Amino acid sequence: MVFSSLLFLCGFLPVCVLLYFIAPKIAAKNIILTILSLFFYAWGEPLWVVLLLFSSALDYTCGRVIGRFRGSWQAKAAVISSVIVNLSLLATFKYLDFFIQNLNFLTGADIPLRHIALPIGISFYTFQTLSYTLDVFRGKVEVQRSITKFVLFVSLFPQLIAGPIVRYSDVAGQLSERRTTWEGFSAGIKRFMCGLGKKVLIANVAAELAANLLDGDLSALPGGKAWFGLLMFAFQIYFDFSGYSDMAIGLGRVFGFTYPENFKHPYMSHSITDFWRRWHISLGSFFRDYVYIPMGGNRRHQALNILVVWFLTGLWHGASWNFVLWGMYYGLLLMAEKYIFKNVLERIPVAARQLMCFMLVLLGWSLFYFTDLARLGSFLSSAFGSNGVGFWASGAPTLWLENLPLLLLCGVGATFLPRRLAARIPGRAMQPLSVAYNLLLLALCAASLVGQSYNPFIYFRF
Repeated sequence: MVFSSLLFLCGFLPVCVLLYFIAPKIAAKNIILTILSLFFYAWGEPLWVVLLLFSSALDYTCGRVIGRFRGSWQAKAAVISSVIVNLSLLATFKYLDFFIQNLNFLTGADIPLRHIALPIGISFYTFQTLSYTLDVFRGKVEVQRSITKFVLFVSLFPQLIAGPIVRYSDVAGQLSERRTTWEGFSAGIKRFMCGLGKKVLIANVAAELAANLLDGDLSALPGGKAWFGLLMFAFQIYFDFSGYSDMAIGLGRVFGFTYPENFKHPYMSHSITDFWRRWHISLGSFFRDYVYIPMGGNRRHQALNILVVWFLTGLWHGASWNFVLWGMYYGLLLMAEKYIFKNVLERIPVAARQLMCFMLVLLGWSLFYFTDLARLGSFLSSAFGSNGVGFWASGAPTLWLENLPLLLLCGVGATFLPRRLAARIPGRAMQPLSVAYNLLLLALCAASLVGQSYNPFIYFRF
């Protein structure tokens, strides 16, 4: 089940809200949310809900052991067990076939692939539960003694499938005590509708245009169309993933939870360092706090630490060498900014730096999109005009002109301009305009979803 479906919008969500708000106490509300969240996950993954519950039980138990035997060998054994089991599960389900493929290539063996289905959301909830045991071991959070509250923390449906990666410290107090106000409910619905519009009205349209161009014959693709297709993918992945985060944050507010922001207008960044402070913030902060800093951070072996973090960041996104290449691309860019171009960049006007950063990010998305490195080479050949096809051949200018309204919508929507314009509307006029806007948005999204096939979020596969 996905947020951007009529089943969720017209069935699951209204029932969930109704049952939640008629429940008398916080304990009952937690039980309802837990049951419905497990149902939500089991709807698409009926078998793998067992794995979700196993991960929850494992880290709940490890947390209790760490709390009881703090400072002893039992506590160390518990946190080590948590790390090993969690990462082993992730490696088995996500990377086993990738490992076998590379082993066969290097040794000439013919080990058959296992073709294990990837449980949706495993990359996200594994990091969530793992961060809990690590934080308990470090003494940063108190041990959660209620298994019900811990399962709710892990399985809460707004952020279960594709983040943001919510740490236990973000919601620890809210599991036991939270207020659901009309103001919070209203703000949550508005934020949800914003994300739904991003996904249905922008990301899905951009996705279709990108696929039509990038999934075809790349050898005959003119450069103008190649860059247009890549630009559409850049907008697709931003509006799709940030749209999911908006919906997750909005739904969290509906039920009284406050989740961390995951995007802050990343395409307006003036450097690659700035970009990764704005894009998928919860993942970046996870690797910073649990990998980069423990390895030494800026104090020792900084260059090595950066490369390791970005190797892992790339690998986290998928079991394919193109993701590793994508991660290392950013690792090298960040090192270049830090060690070579730092003083140079400061002299360049901000607008020029923003354009340079966006072009580097755009080029990086080609590494992300093409899992087949041969097709990646063909795309780059087309994009840079070395495939023998004219840059503006085969109606490329017409393609850009026909989609100019979409380009303007994407470009403006990726900036802070809509929020600034909304802030200038007088308070008295804002309320009715907001209601009318969200009703119109809902109607357009519903009309778009009627008859539409399954439209999962792009980060479901990571």
